[in-house]
Amino acid sequence: MKLITEQLKDGRVLVSDGAWGTYLQKSGLEPGSCPELWNIEHAEIVHSIASSYVEAGSNMIETNSFGGSSFKLEHYGLANRVSEINKSAAAISRVAIGDNGHVIASIGPTGKMLLMGDVTEQQLEDSFAEQAIALEAGGADACCIETFAAIDEASLAIKAVKENTNLEIICTFTFERTIQGEYRTMMGTDPAEMADAIISAGADIIGTNCGNGSERMIDIVKQLRTAAPNTPILVHANAGMPTNVDGKDIFPESPTDTASFVSGLIQAGVNIIGGCCGTTPDHIRAIIKAIDAYKA
Repeated sequence: MKLITEQLKDGRVLVSDGAWGTYLQKSGLEPGSCPELWNIEHAEIVHSIASSYVEAGSNMIETNSFGGSSFKLEHYGLANRVSEINKSAAAISRVAIGDNGHVIASIGPTGKMLLMGDVTEQQLEDSFAEQAIALEAGGADACCIETFAAIDEASLAIKAVKENTNLEIICTFTFERTIQGEYRTMMGTDPAEMADAIISAGADIIGTNCGNGSERMIDIVKQLRTAAPNTPILVHANAGMPTNVDGKDIFPESPTDTASFVSGLIQAGVNIIGGCCGTTPDHIRAIIKAIDAYKA
């Protein structure tokens, strides 16, 4: 199969999958439990989630491995099972999509901050390398280093993946809108700064995920596209901004709502559209219909 970047050269808009965390919660994942351990203990449920996105029409499926680093798994006493858990995550998604699409290995932040001195660069790089090697061994052909806020940590993740695997690299940051109307990460990084640094670090595709609904993502994509005219851009928006009802986060954006912003995202310069928190296979189906209608 062609690389994702090769498939995008003819102007095609690809579709990724939707939420994993909120989907797992709906499937019975209890608060405080380890989502990644479900790759071992509830593999059939994880497979059903991946398969539901394949059936919806996704061209690429992520893996249930967002918190699969040694630092994150350490909280559950599972740091010695990094390879097993991540390899299983990728294998499940590979079985679900077969040879008909890409398996995108999800790699999230470690929760450690270099700025605070609670971890070294080498420790971070080693942790990301261990995770990425296992994900590739399980069948992933690309990765999404996602939901990052700090350039230094994301750059180390990219370095670890590039030096230890052949995975194509996507990297996304999460931006929040300030009271001044600007978009910045919790570390103060804006989209242009992120694009410059992450492309320099070696990412093949850049983007943004979580933290915003599709409408706000349009402005972020415009800023990324201005900063990076020739680099593919991915967006995984939430199903709107959540409200807490009886202790549960409710995401208000319906599939129809999400689809209404697809043309704006494409016009802003997006190349890959998927979903983050609160999105479902129905959201993916609506996105695909909106892309087809836009191209018609």
